[in-house]
Amino acid sequence: MAIRVIRPGMLTTVQDAGRWGVQARGVPVAGPMDPCSHRVANALVGNARDAALLEVTLIGPDLEFEDERIVAIAGAEFHVTLDGRGVPMHAPFVVSSGARLTFGARQRGARAYLAVSGGIATPPVLGSRATHVISAVGGLDGRALRAGDRLPLLPSPAAQPAGAPVEPIVPLPGGTARVRVMAGPQREYFASDALAALESAPYMIRPDSDRMGFRLDGPVLTHARGADVISDATPLGVLQVPASGQPILLMADRQTTGGYPKIATVITADMPIAGQLGPGDAIQFAVCTLQEAMAALIAQERALMPLEAHRP
Repeated sequence: MAIRVIRPGMLTTVQDAGRWGVQARGVPVAGPMDPCSHRVANALVGNARDAALLEVTLIGPDLEFEDERIVAIAGAEFHVTLDGRGVPMHAPFVVSSGARLTFGARQRGARAYLAVSGGIATPPVLGSRATHVISAVGGLDGRALRAGDRLPLLPSPAAQPAGAPVEPIVPLPGGTARVRVMAGPQREYFASDALAALESAPYMIRPDSDRMGFRLDGPVLTHARGADVISDATPLGVLQVPASGQPILLMADRQTTGGYPKIATVITADMPIAGQLGPGDAIQFAVCTLQEAMAALIAQERALMPLEAHRP
């Protein structure tokens, strides 16, 4: 029971919910760049919310299935075909034994999530199957997929008839996205007008950005107490600011600690939007309150609840 990789795509990796609980030992979390779409895809095929699936980046793969499975794709919009016939996004569909699933042109968003009933069965490392390419941990030999790879699958219930498509929960950006941030944790290390500068204009995501972090070009953020701090923890979505004054948005593969001051942190509910951006896209930051951040997360969880209500 496996998937054969005919064509790997640009950067297709195995990701589950991430390698949480070992950051204190210097082990990065990894996991999905868009956690919301990861959960949607798993829910549509009846998997647990933390099951391992494929994260597809910018250019998708060509895959062949060795047995019948239910499959769903959420997140970025691609033209996807099954043995030459189009299949829907955000809806479960049955893939027969020997069938070939092919990703074509991408319309919007940067990352899609392909879930297979049962889930991917690569060996867990420290309790997770998530791929962290920089340290070569997890997934399939700690790397992106290659042509000729064979991805083992866990047992799956018998395939059921396809279900109706669901409305996407993550609004896909069309080249520019607005995300909300909360000030801190080291706001006092910056000039009094730094937060206003952060909000003043969009930042461009540079070509040297990756799953570890988005390097941004835009308004310069001025330090008030120097550009170095004693290294401390790096939360998901935090904006580090080195001496250049150009922020770095830390993403799924971020390091566990860092020594640059952090001016603000993207709220949890908006990290899936940030995760759908790629090099050349623009990101606009807007400062919000704790109450607004909590309300946004509650609304997102309420949208996910009906999908996950009957899942493990």
